[in-house]
Amino acid sequence: MPEETSPDVDVDPGLLLDYLDAQIQSRHLDLALRWLQSRREGFYTIGSSGHESNAAVALALRATDPALLHYRSGGFYAARAGQVAGSTPIADVLHSAAASRLDPISGGRHKVFGHPALNIIPQTSTIASHLPRAMGLAFALDRGTTDTGYPADAVVVCSFGDASANHSTAAGALNAVGYTAHQGIPMPLLFVCEDNGIGISTRSPRGWVRRMLSTLPGIDYVYAAGTDPAGLLATATDVARQVRTRRRPAVLHLSTVRFMGHAGSDAELAYRTRAEIVADHARDPILATAALLARRRILSPAETLARYEHARKLVMDQAELLPGRVERLDSAAAVTAPLTVRRVDRVSSSACRAGSGRERAFAGKLPESRGPLTLAQSINAALHDAMLTWPQSQVFGEDVARKGGVYGVTRGLRKVFGANRVFDTLLDEQTILGVALGGALAGTLPIPEIQYLAYLHNAEDQLRGEAGSLRFFSAGQYANGMVVRIAGLAYQQGFGGHFHNDNSVAVLRDIPGLALAVASHPATAPALLRQCLALAEQEGRVCVFLEPIALYHRRDLHAEGDGGWLAPYPAPADWSTAENPLGEVRTVRQGTDLAMVTFGNGVPMSLRVAGTLARERQVSARVVDLQWLAPLPAASLRAALHGISRVLVVDETRTSGGISEAVVAALVDAGFAGRIARVNSVDSYIPLGPAADQVLLREDDVLTAARSLLD
Repeated sequence: MPEETSPDVDVDPGLLLDYLDAQIQSRHLDLALRWLQSRREGFYTIGSSGHESNAAVALALRATDPALLHYRSGGFYAARAGQVAGSTPIADVLHSAAASRLDPISGGRHKVFGHPALNIIPQTSTIASHLPRAMGLAFALDRGTTDTGYPADAVVVCSFGDASANHSTAAGALNAVGYTAHQGIPMPLLFVCEDNGIGISTRSPRGWVRRMLSTLPGIDYVYAAGTDPAGLLATATDVARQVRTRRRPAVLHLSTVRFMGHAGSDAELAYRTRAEIVADHARDPILATAALLARRRILSPAETLARYEHARKLVMDQAELLPGRVERLDSAAAVTAPLTVRRVDRVSSSACRAGSGRERAFAGKLPESRGPLTLAQSINAALHDAMLTWPQSQVFGEDVARKGGVYGVTRGLRKVFGANRVFDTLLDEQTILGVALGGALAGTLPIPEIQYLAYLHNAEDQLRGEAGSLRFFSAGQYANGMVVRIAGLAYQQGFGGHFHNDNSVAVLRDIPGLALAVASHPATAPALLRQCLALAEQEGRVCVFLEPIALYHRRDLHAEGDGGWLAPYPAPADWSTAENPLGEVRTVRQGTDLAMVTFGNGVPMSLRVAGTLARERQVSARVVDLQWLAPLPAASLRAALHGISRVLVVDETRTSGGISEAVVAALVDAGFAGRIARVNSVDSYIPLGPAADQVLLREDDVLTAARSLLD
C-alpha cells in the first residue's frame, strides 16, 4: 500500500532519538543472531528487520502495561527495556536465541520475547493463539474482583501479523472483544496488526487486511505507516491514550516490511522477484527515522551513522563473548523441572476460610445436613464451598449463570456470588479458555466450564499451546492456574451422539504438566475438585476436572432404590480426613483374586461385575478407581495391586489412544509379573440412539473379559 508521511507533526526530539536507538538495536540483534547461527551457537533467526517501527507502540505505552507480543517484536522489546532502569535487552535476546540458561525469561527453553520486570508475557504463537489470552487479560483488568497486580488504568497490548489475522483463533478473539465492548463492558486492549503483506511465502491480498480490520464491530480502527515516524509516534500515542481513558478496544494497523525472508533458511527469490525485494528497502523504517532526524536537524547523517556503529559494537561485543561459553540445558530434568507434579500428603481447602458465609451461601440448608447427594449435587455444593474458600475464583462458560448449567451443576452460584464472579460467555470455547488464561494472569482463579467434551476439540490448542506452555516458556516465572470443568464421556440415556457422548481424552493426556482428574462418585468428587483448585492456586497448574454426564443424576448401583450411587457431603471440618491423598488411586472394593482398574463410568460397571463374579464363582474382585488420568498415578496403582496376580483394565475410552494403553504400559514398566488384559470401547465415533451400544464398552464385555482372565 502507498506510504504517507506527516512532516508537520510535532514530536519531541528525545522521543525520536529513543525510537531510533530501539530500532537500531533490534536490527543489529537480528544480524548478530544470524552470525551466531553460522557458528552453530544460535538457534533462532525469525527476525524483526523491517518491523522495527513497532518500537513506537512501546514508547506510546507504559512499562507497567502488560504486553503479549508477535515474534517480530524486537523493536518493541528494545524500547520497553529502555523505559526500565537496569534492563539488559541485548544480553536478553542473545541468550534467548543461544538457548542459554541466562535467558531471563525461558532459561534457555525457547527464543521468546518476555520479561517479568518489563511486563512482557512470553508468547511462542505464530498463528495468533495468544489473542484469546490477551482478550481475557483485558477483560479481567476492570472486573474489580481481585488485585490484578497491574495499575488501575493499565492497557493490554497484543501484536500479531497480517497473515495470522486470518486464523480462526484471531477471528474468534476479535469477535469476542467486539462482542464484549458492544455491551459496554470495559475492554482496555490495543491490538497491533503488523502488516508486511506476506505470510511466509503467500501474499496477503491487496487491501484485504485493511478492509477486515476496519470493519470490526465494537473495535476502533487506526492506520499508521511504518515509514512515517512522526505520524506513527503521534498516532500510537493518541490511540493508546484513548484505550486507556475510554477502556474501549482499538486495533492499530501498522504497515511494515520484512527483510531477510521469513527465517534464516528462507530463500525469498523462490517466490518474490528481485525488484520486489529491492523496492522494500526504500521502505526501511530506520532510514525513514534517520531522514526525519536529518530534516529536523536533530542528527546529521554522519551522527546517525556514528550512533548506528556504536550500537553495532555494543551488540557484537556481547555476541562475540557467547560462542563456547554458553551454559545450556543439558538434561531432561532441567527442562521439565517446573512441570513436575509436587507430591504432598494432602491438598485440603482451609475450612475456616469458608467461615460463617456458608449459612448464607446455602440459604441455611448446609449440604452436609441434606442427606445423601448425587454426583451433580455434590459438585454443586463443592463449587459453592470453593467460591467461599477462594474469593478470587470465578465460574464462567456457556449457560452456567442464569440457567445453572445444562445439568444444573452450577445452579444457584450466580445468585449467591453475583454476576462478576459467575457469568455466561458467548458460544466460543476459545474465548472461554481465553478468559481463563488472561484472568489467571490478573490474579483470578478461573473455573471455566466447557459444556461438552467434544466441544473442547474446537479450542484444545488454548490448553496445549497457551495454558500448558506458559510455565515452561517462562521457567516458572509466569503461571495460569485454572480448573477447567468438562462434562463428558458417554452412556447418556435418551440423548447423545458424538457431540454429547465423546469418550476421547487423549489430547488432554498429552499436554505436559496438565493434571486430569475424573470424578466418578459423589463421595470423592468434592475432594478431587478441591485438590485441583489447590493445585491451580499453589502451583499455577492447569487442571481439567472431567465429570461423567451419565453419572450426574444416578442414584442406584445394583438395583432400583438401593441408593448405591449417593453419598453424604462432608462438613468442612472433615475435609482433610475424608479426601484421598493427592495424585493417588482409590480402592473402592477389596478383593484378592482379580483387580479391575478403571475410572468414570467404568467404576459402577466394574462394581456390578465384581458382584456377579462373587455370586457366580465366589471370586473376590478388587476395584481400583484411577481418579487421576494425567499424570497417571503409576506408583500408587502398583501399590494398590499388591498381592494381585490378574489385572483387567476396564476402559470406556477407545482401544487406540485410550487410557488402558497407558495403564498396561505402566504396569509392564513396573515389572508386574501377573496376567494383564484390557477391555475398551471400539475405535469409532459414537452414533445416536441404540447404535451407541454397538461401539461403547458394555458391562457384558467386562464380565466376559474377567471370566476369561480367571480361566
